[in-house]
Amino acid sequence: MSIELLTHDWLAYKEAERQAVEGRRVVEDKIAAFYKINPQNEGTQNFDVNGYKIKIVNRMTRKVDSEKLQEVAAENGLSDHLSALFRWKPEINAAAWKGCDSDITDVLSAAITTTAGRPSFSIDPLTTKE
Repeated sequence: MSIELLTHDWLAYKEAERQAVEGRRVVEDKIAAFYKINPQNEGTQNFDVNGYKIKIVNRMTRKVDSEKLQEVAAENGLSDHLSALFRWKPEINAAAWKGCDSDITDVLSAAITTTAGRPSFSIDPLTTKE
C-alpha cells in the first residue's frame, strides 16, 4: 500500500468522521428538543423508547481561577475549606521545565509518570503559488 493511497484514505475517513459527528449532533439536538431538555439543568434524565434506553446527561463546565480563589478564600477566612472543596492538580509548565537545570528536573521526575499519547494527524492539500 502506497503513502499516496494511505493519505487519500485518511482524508476520506476524516471527512466521513466529520459528517458522522455533524449528523449525530443534529439528531441529539432533535432528541433534546423532543424531551424539552434544558441545557442549564445539570443532571441525568432517562427515557425508555421501544426497547431502547435513552440517557441524556447535562454537565456544566467549571473553570477555577486558582489565584483568585485563594485570594477570595483568604479575604473571607475560608482557606481551610479549599482542600475539601477543590482538587489541586499540578501541571507541568513545559517551557519552564525544558529550560530548567537537569539537577532539579531529574529529582522531580520521580513524581511524574510519562506515557505516550496517540499521535495527532493533519493532512491538508498543498497550495501552489502562482
